[in-house]
Amino acid sequence: MKNIKYVLLSAVLIGFTACNDEADFEELLDNPTEQVTFPELTAGSANFAKYVSIGNSLTAGFTDNALFISGQENSMPNILSQKFALVGGGDFTQPLMDDNIGGLLFGGNQNTDGSFGPRLFFDGSGPASLPATSTTEAFAPSLGSKNNMGVPGAASFHLLYDGYGNPANLVTDPPSANPYFVRMASAPNATVLSDALAQQPTFVSLWIGNNDVLGYATSGGDQTVAAITPLTGPPGVGFDQTIGAIVGALQASGAQGVMANIPYVTSIPHFTTVPHNPLDPSNPDFGPQIPLLNSIFGALNPIFNAVDPNRAIVFSETEASAVVIKDESLNDISTTIIGALNASPTFPAFIAQFGLPAQAAPLVANLLGVTYGQTRQANANDLLVLPSSKVIGTVNMESVAALMAQGLPQALAGQFSVEGVSLPLEDKWVLLPTEQDEIKLATDAFNIVLEAAATTAGFAFVDANSLMSQLDNGGYSDGNFVLTSSLVTGGAFSLDGVHPTARGYALLANEFMKEIDETYGSNFEASGNLLDIGNYPTNYPPTLQ
Repeated sequence: MKNIKYVLLSAVLIGFTACNDEADFEELLDNPTEQVTFPELTAGSANFAKYVSIGNSLTAGFTDNALFISGQENSMPNILSQKFALVGGGDFTQPLMDDNIGGLLFGGNQNTDGSFGPRLFFDGSGPASLPATSTTEAFAPSLGSKNNMGVPGAASFHLLYDGYGNPANLVTDPPSANPYFVRMASAPNATVLSDALAQQPTFVSLWIGNNDVLGYATSGGDQTVAAITPLTGPPGVGFDQTIGAIVGALQASGAQGVMANIPYVTSIPHFTTVPHNPLDPSNPDFGPQIPLLNSIFGALNPIFNAVDPNRAIVFSETEASAVVIKDESLNDISTTIIGALNASPTFPAFIAQFGLPAQAAPLVANLLGVTYGQTRQANANDLLVLPSSKVIGTVNMESVAALMAQGLPQALAGQFSVEGVSLPLEDKWVLLPTEQDEIKLATDAFNIVLEAAATTAGFAFVDANSLMSQLDNGGYSDGNFVLTSSLVTGGAFSLDGVHPTARGYALLANEFMKEIDETYGSNFEASGNLLDIGNYPTNYPPTLQ
């Protein structure tokens, strides 16, 4: 038997645009569209009887900064399993959350930090957190083995860590367990890999490694928050031997599989949405302050110019201005600033405009030196992380308190504590060019390891890096849709700017099936069994809970 599909609707639509009169349309109806015949779907040499997916948030179905039922149902592995079922694939179970709110309860308490809070929704102007409380308890296990072993937040080495699912490790400081794996681990000392292998999979998908660079990137390159995984080292430490151990174990089990590499994180909207110059002079909270700001920085710019003219700070009264950032790659000239200001005979008169006595000059000189010793205005080469959009222009109350403790009046302390304007944005809000280079070098090295491992194991291999880059450079055309990396409007990325939408996951599933076809001789594409990505949503309404 062969599957026969008729390409009729598209032809009729074309006919409407091409026909000049009723006679032309009648002629079209009198000449039916030619049948398009597809071959019968076959698995080729692939055995999908027991499919297990191993990975992180990208395979768990994480979207809109949360894990929730609808997102999991539209996860890439779940979508793939539905196609695999057409050629012998079995049931596919997932550690479903208890609601569509997202986030987790820890002992009954909602945790709103990081990826444990409610999902995001579009409130008409931008991403906003769903005003609801999760009903999913981190300490309540999701019983039974799970085909989807995607663990949000997992890096490569976490797949081998035997305490990653131990609930006792959630209360250590810092926690050394993952609450999502705690819910699904078969035992406290189980590993993600061991639980996957215990299911005796005939076919696996492995997409891991994104978090080996992503945490460093989303923290603005802050090593104290998350470091890039070392390239070399023993299993569980170095990326090369860790991937070798994981893929080697899968290969030894006899499983077939498909792997994917790591996209450049700097091509996703989490890093490309917020412009480096968001300060609009028409903004009534910013524009009227520009003369005073330029007066303040006017006292510092001669010092900046003497050291490096690129450090000079000037706000435009007619065009958008760049934010002020702290650049840790710059030499710290705090002492130079302090010395120059203290030596200036006009500096006491300068601070008088703020209502400060001449005796306060050394104090103010010290504060300015410490604050602006490593600052400059951002430029187009800097990438501001998406959460910075809610910080820029706000008053940092910790800074206010610290300045008041130094003797500044509250109003003046507030003027000097405006994020990205008078108070330089901390490094965690900005990915500097030097940090971007570190990430790219690591990603390129990791991708060489991943492709080599897939080749050695005989697994299919998906170049997710090229696909994501295409989304960022003009878009990716799939049927009647062009997906891009634009936040909200692009259709490919969810509101967190990192994880795909359901439509984005469907696009990825198609790419995985194409590579499986290439390696194992299946014919998902040739038989017309690729997904219509238009059947998958790009957003979830706030009413879905």
